[in-house]
This record gives sequence, structure tokens and C-alpha cells, in this order.
Amino acid sequence: MTATSFTIDRPLLKSLLVLAAVIEARDRFTGGHVWRASRYARGLAEKLGLPAGDVFLAQLGGLVHDIGKIGIPDSVLNKREPINETELALIHLHPEIGEEVVANHPLAPLVATTVLHHHLRLDGRGYPRRLSGQEPSAVTRIVTIADVFDAVTAFRPYHGASLLEYGLAELSKGRATQLDAAFVDAFVALGRSGGLDHVLGHAGDGRLMLTCAECGPIIAPPAGAREGDTIVCPSCLGELTMHSAADSFELEWRGSRVAAYRPRADMNAVEEVVRDAPPAVDLGPDSET
Repeated sequence: MTATSFTIDRPLLKSLLVLAAVIEARDRFTGGHVWRASRYARGLAEKLGLPAGDVFLAQLGGLVHDIGKIGIPDSVLNKREPINETELALIHLHPEIGEEVVANHPLAPLVATTVLHHHLRLDGRGYPRRLSGQEPSAVTRIVTIADVFDAVTAFRPYHGASLLEYGLAELSKGRATQLDAAFVDAFVALGRSGGLDHVLGHAGDGRLMLTCAECGPIIAPPAGAREGDTIVCPSCLGELTMHSAADSFELEWRGSRVAAYRPRADMNAVEEVVRDAPPAVDLGPDSET
């Protein structure tokens, strides 16, 4: 099958990414997730030696894959207690909702299938539905690995090599059954060579995740944060003062809380993907997402 060249309109791309980033910001407990997933996916695609267009599609898919969370109620999305079977069934709808959200966007051919399939597994145990005799695309398999790795590492205390080894070990448990074996091996090699260090435990370039001094969750500091700035914990809504500590910050609870959480899109992540976008990409049988 001949590849089809698809032109990328940057303003349209930015509109899609802003929508995805705003939706991601609704989830109080996944700060920095799509930035990390996007970076992990880009790094793995480069490690595998994929064409530049597919590297970009992996980076893009990492940022957009959870766009279907727009359809998940806040009471479920932000629940701290274990969810029940009914709530889990709702969460399992987000890939299908995401496909519907992007279906009418002009750039849908770049992301629709990755959005729909990023929770599929090679053994057919994923969701929303099994592929009859068809494996997810290479780009989708890359985004799935990035998503899984971040899910098992993102909100554990950051301890460098120990967190990395924990995440790689968890990822390897699904090797060849749930996840592409060769891709997992490449990701593990990337991690052990230091290729994930600048992403793991971070919310953006040079921004380590922080621990709320009042209630304990790991939270994402905003871009451009400085000594003395006040941020709000999305979990307890406590106001926290940022104090410089080595190459990061420590948080001091100010003893007050805000009335409502105001989600803010990570525009740095959006601008990064827009900046990296090529004029066009080839969509073929192996690169189509």
C-alpha cells in the first residue's frame, strides 16, 4: 500500500493539543503525565530508528491519547479511594470517547486510532475491544508502553535509579504478552543508558515533581515557578509556598486552602509538540495511527 502524505496545519495542531492539555488538567492526580508520555514515546521511537514522521506521531500520540477523559465524571476521575466495578467501566470508555472527540477534527487521521487503541494489549485483554487478528500499529504500541511506564512510576517518590529499575521491572512483566517484546527491550535499554533520566519524576524540562507538605501526594509544579511562589495542591486544595532546595523546590503549607481547584493546561508541552511538527507526515500501513 502506498503511503499518503498528510499536511500538518500548525494552528489546527495547536487547537487539538490545547484541548487535550486542558482535559488532562482536569485530572488532579496525573500532573505532567501527558508530557512524560509524549517524551517517553518520542525517545522510544527514536531508539527504534523509526522514520521522522513516525517519531513525531508517537510524540503527538503521547500528548493526546487521554483526550477521552473529557467524558469521565470528576467524581470518578478524581476519586482517591479505590474505584468500584461501575466506575472502572466508565473509565474504560475513555478511548472510545476520545475517538469520538477527535473524529471530526481535521487532524483526526494523525491520532484517532492511537487514541482508540492505546489500552489494547497484544494478548487481547485490553479495551475497548479486541482486534481480530490485527495488532495495534507501531506508533500505538509505542504510546502504550510510554503510558504504562508512566502509570507505574509517576506518583511514587522519586529516587532516581531505584524508581527507574522499579518501572522497568514492572514494564517487563507485560513483555510479549501484553506489550511488544522488541519495543519493551528497546525501552529498557533506553532507560539503562540514561535516556529517561530527564523525564522520569519530572513534570517538564528541569521540573521535578514535588510532594505536598500537607496531604502527601506527588504533584506537578507549574512552569516558571520561582522561590516564594504560591501553588495549590490539587488534592487537598492547600496553598503551598515554594522554597528553593538544591535543583528543585520544597513545599511549605501556608495553613490555608482555596475554595476551588483551577486546572491549567501545560502550554509548554503543547508548544514543544507544535515546534517539533514537520510540514507533513506519511501515513501508511505501518505508520498510520
